[in-house]
Amino acid sequence: MIKTVHYSEIDFFKLRSNINDALMEVIDYVQKIVEDVKNRGDRAVIEYSLKFDQVDIRKAGIKVSEEEVQNAYKKADPRIIETLREASVNIKKYHERQINLSWLDCENGSIWGRLVRPLQRVGIYVPGGTASYPSSVLMNGIPAIVAGVEEIVMISPPNRNGELSPYTLIAAWELGIKEIYKIGGAHGIAALAYGTETIKPVLKITGPGNIYVTAAKKLVFGKVDIDMLAGPSEIFIIADSSANPKFIAADMLSQAEHDEHSSAILATPDGRLAEEVKLEICQQLKGLPREKIAMKSIENNGLIVITDDILEAVQAANDFAPEHLEIMVGEPLHLLGQIKTAGTVFIGPYTPEPVGDYWGGTNHILPTGGTARFASPLGVEDFVKYIGVLGYEKEKLYKDGEKIASFAKAEGLDAHARAVLIRLRDGDGNEKGWQN
Repeated sequence: MIKTVHYSEIDFFKLRSNINDALMEVIDYVQKIVEDVKNRGDRAVIEYSLKFDQVDIRKAGIKVSEEEVQNAYKKADPRIIETLREASVNIKKYHERQINLSWLDCENGSIWGRLVRPLQRVGIYVPGGTASYPSSVLMNGIPAIVAGVEEIVMISPPNRNGELSPYTLIAAWELGIKEIYKIGGAHGIAALAYGTETIKPVLKITGPGNIYVTAAKKLVFGKVDIDMLAGPSEIFIIADSSANPKFIAADMLSQAEHDEHSSAILATPDGRLAEEVKLEICQQLKGLPREKIAMKSIENNGLIVITDDILEAVQAANDFAPEHLEIMVGEPLHLLGQIKTAGTVFIGPYTPEPVGDYWGGTNHILPTGGTARFASPLGVEDFVKYIGVLGYEKEKLYKDGEKIASFAKAEGLDAHARAVLIRLRDGDGNEKGWQN
């Protein structure tokens, strides 16, 4: 069922899913939706909500009311609410370590530095409809709050009753996010980017969604910033003979159940472990509520890679650049320094990937499709901007001005040079070093 290959036989570059290929199939269709919302605002949003979500948001209300939130609290299990609160503490504590401060340095007649400023208004997208993802609220909202964002607006598609999941609402309310709209899809992304009569535009949009949401994010980039173009979920496991095959199989299936296009890969030098994992996958698949999805994922994108040794397994992981990387070896910390490309690394047999999804503190919005080679998890840095600061005293410019002007002239920009040299006048009003 799951394929087995040797490391020398696989080209991981070709193996990766390419989100841009998938986006090209829907981009023209989505562009029409985005342009329509841009031009017609609320009217277009109402029509698309009726078409895609089967909800008349004129009746259901596009904006979530406080009464709806209070009803959500009444419906919810208090134990789950407390779990959300505890998870929030862990996630906040982790992201507070990412804070960067403004700085200024004075040196030899010059001032240089950087101002760190939070974005004023951001939009977070939380998948919805028949599903509930309060964890996505936490992962988007908490780093934005830690960064100091003043206005956070959340959108999420409603169910057919025109409602959002109680836990999604509660997660937002617990964070202090009170501007919440019951819209989703490409039309929701367009509404955030361009604004409507009801929704003020934002500066950045974050959060995962389906292919239509991702295509819309690609299209509005430039008008607003986005976090990333997220593709199907991925897990890559490095394991040696000390690893438990039951744990490995369970973790591979935890990602396979997401989507038929998800990838679950094991790299190991131990052939016996590989066979035991195969058997466990077959056993654990039986009876899963999402068995068909997980099975197709394993059949189409699952892989066991046999390597010559554990360092070659590490190289295989670096080649693939996975979203989630688990290290299940006797001394996992010894391999950590060798890891060059991954979204998040999960160390040891008792750190399954779901710990990061819900509880541990690290962000679960991660680069996919090989983009971990150059991209990072969502974090506080995504919700701030940096402003350079530079100041020169007169004597400093007198000292360096000729060199600066010569550099400008070398690029053929005489007006740049003049802007420096015009300041280098002597007491008689003559310009020092002005050469045409």
